Amino acid sequence: MVLLAAVALVASLVSVGVSWAIFPEEPAAVTDDTSFDAAKFYETNARANAARGVELASAPGASLVPKPVAGLTQAATNNAFIVIEVGRQMGLPERAYVVAIATALQETYLKNMANPKVPASLKLPHEGTGTNYDSIGIFQQRVSIWGTVEQLMDPAIASAKFYTRLMKVSGWQSMSVTGAAQAVQRSAFASAYAKHATTAQKIVDQLTD
Repeated sequence: MVLLAAVALVASLVSVGVSWAIFPEEPAAVTDDTSFDAAKFYETNARANAARGVELASAPGASLVPKPVAGLTQAATNNAFIVIEVGRQMGLPERAYVVAIATALQETYLKNMANPKVPASLKLPHEGTGTNYDSIGIFQQRVSIWGTVEQLMDPAIASAKFYTRLMKVSGWQSMSVTGAAQAVQRSAFASAYAKHATTAQKIVDQLTD
C-alpha cells in the first residue's frame, strides 16, 4: 500500500510538472507605479501632440510633425517620436530609447494596434489590429497585465510603462538590446529583437538630431 501511494504521488507530481510546462502560469500583473502625466506631456510638447494627430498652429511653412525616417511610414515615425520624447522627459539615456524602439519594431513595427478580443481598443485611434491574447498598442502590452485599454492605446503612456519596467531591470544598461527588451517583454521569441537593433539606433539618431 505504501509503495502504491508513493507511485501515485510521483505520478501526480509528474503530471503537474508536464501541465506546467505546457500551460505555464500567467505572468503577474505589473504594478502600476508609473508616475507619468500624459496630459502634461502632450500639453508641453507641441511636436509630440502633433505626432499623435492633434492639429496645432505653427509658423508658416513649418511642420511640427516629424518627417518619416529609416523607411518608416508617417504614422510609425510619429509613434517613434513619442516613444523617444517620453524617454527624454523621464530623463533616461539614449540607450533606453533604442531598446524601446527595437521592441516596438518587433512587436508591431511601431503601429498602434487594437485587438478585437479587447473591443474597447477598437473605439480608440489605431493603425491596425492583432489578435494575440489581450495584447494592444505599440508594445503589444496585455490589458490583463500592464494597465487599462486607454493607457495602453496611448503611445506616451505605453512608452512610460515600458521604460518604468526597464528601469527595474538590474544592469539593463550593459545588456544587449535583445537582452534588455526580453527582460521587459518576456516574449516567447526572445531572440527576435536582435534584428531590429541597428534600425532602432538609426531611428533614434535621426529623431534626436
